[in-house]
Amino acid sequence: QVHLVESGGGLVQPGGSLRLSCAASGFTLDRYTIGWFRQAPGKEREGVSCISGSDGSTYYADSVKGRFTISRENAKNTVYLQMNSLKAEDTAVYYCIERPTYYGCSNYVRWEGPWGQGTQVTVSS
Repeated sequence: QVHLVESGGGLVQPGGSLRLSCAASGFTLDRYTIGWFRQAPGKEREGVSCISGSDGSTYYADSVKGRFTISRENAKNTVYLQMNSLKAEDTAVYYCIERPTYYGCSNYVRWEGPWGQGTQVTVSS
């Protein structure tokens, strides 16, 4: 059974860093395109970043470019989202979902779930 679990969230001060993990079970994650999404209270879910399963190319929302980095560690069957220089507006529940490699990342912002439990990121002083 395909299953993704997000972890690594927490409370951090503005300017701080967190690394989120998206761990896969039941399938080999490196054969899939993975997207990170977030949903802040009262706002729609938005695409944050994506890493292609075919060529490893990466995509970022304008709001996180230069601050967030997506990567994968195949040996651990995990995709990471390194988040630096965090801002209050990054506060949200973060989710990861997968699509077969042929999807690519060009339209990842339009992906619909299924959504897991996510991991809460709170940026506050």
